[in-house]
Amino acid sequence: MLLWGGQTVSEMGSAVTQVALPLVAVVALRASTFQVGLLTAATTAAFALIALPAGALVDRGSKRSIMIGCDILRLLIIGSVPLAAALGAVTMAQLYVVAAAAGVCTVFFDVSYQSYVPSLVRADLRMDANGKLGTTQAFAQLGGPGLGGALVAAFGAAGAMTADAISYVVSVVSISGIRTREEPPPARREGETLRSRIAEGLRFVVRHRILRRVVACTGTANLFGGMSSAVAVIFLVRVLHVRPGLVGVIMAGSAVGGIAGGVFAGRLARRIGSARIIWVSMLVFSAPQVVAAAAWRGWGVLLFPLGWGITFFALMVYNVAQLSYRQSVTPPELMGRMNAAVRWVVWGTLPLGSVLGGILGTLIGVRPVLWVAFIGSWAAGWFVFFSPLRHMRDVPGPAPASVATN
Repeated sequence: MLLWGGQTVSEMGSAVTQVALPLVAVVALRASTFQVGLLTAATTAAFALIALPAGALVDRGSKRSIMIGCDILRLLIIGSVPLAAALGAVTMAQLYVVAAAAGVCTVFFDVSYQSYVPSLVRADLRMDANGKLGTTQAFAQLGGPGLGGALVAAFGAAGAMTADAISYVVSVVSISGIRTREEPPPARREGETLRSRIAEGLRFVVRHRILRRVVACTGTANLFGGMSSAVAVIFLVRVLHVRPGLVGVIMAGSAVGGIAGGVFAGRLARRIGSARIIWVSMLVFSAPQVVAAAAWRGWGVLLFPLGWGITFFALMVYNVAQLSYRQSVTPPELMGRMNAAVRWVVWGTLPLGSVLGGILGTLIGVRPVLWVAFIGSWAAGWFVFFSPLRHMRDVPGPAPASVATN
């Protein structure tokens, strides 16, 4: 409950920044489409650069302490933007640095976070626990952008980011209150190095016949998701002519689908099958998402939150299901490295997608990029469909490494 409560506030603050940071670039600094794409890429570039060593380090240390340290650093990093804006000194260079530095902290926090949950929740309750945590993220996406839009209208885009900085204080306090002891890391083996530990985590994921398909699916979906995220604000502001203060409200409407996905993920998994739901969510639930690219000025704007709401619903169900599967088949001593190896690939494609979105948005236009992005995201589901998951109904119980890697 402490972890869940703290993350509710922290995720809300982060959702404000997701709206405010690109608006600082678009509105205050008149950034180009390509510059906004680079800024979006900078927020996730750290996953491609440091996720693997981060996983090895997380497995050797206290996950709770790492999470607290990351929150303190993000408080200082995000807080530098409203401070610079108050002094009239904010620049694109600073925004790039802030996005990249906050991304490094997010890598360590997220790898620790996903690896910490199994130590707090027993295996038979993880699907519901992950669903609740996913619902929190979706709720933040609902309330955060709306709050962000209101704060942008009242205090400017840079000033709105103060809310995110404050949210990290709440997260630090809540995580500090957790008293559950973590399992101590296994003793260091003779001759063990950082490189060998990283390689061990990678081998586990690559050799696992289902995990590698899940990684391919998620990485491809994120590639195209990065493309759509890079041009979403520009599409709303410059194509649909939505006022900056309303951008957050429209994007918040999309998050209703994510909340529904988190709430119903467990029930859908029990009805459809906790393994089968992984491919059903991608190929069936997400198919209508393309309507977002057909939005037009006026009432047609509503197609955008409708399409993104469908996307959020499908991806939330998928993420809860595939995360629960990963946690079930991974030995505890490999949990951090498994999560890091998966994040290295699936989040590493996000900055590439963001850059591609910026480039293609300049070359062929913003709307065509959205069509490509939504269709590509749906098509990623075929990776998990053509896998052993197609013949499974439910996720198997925890297995030792020697069995799970077959």
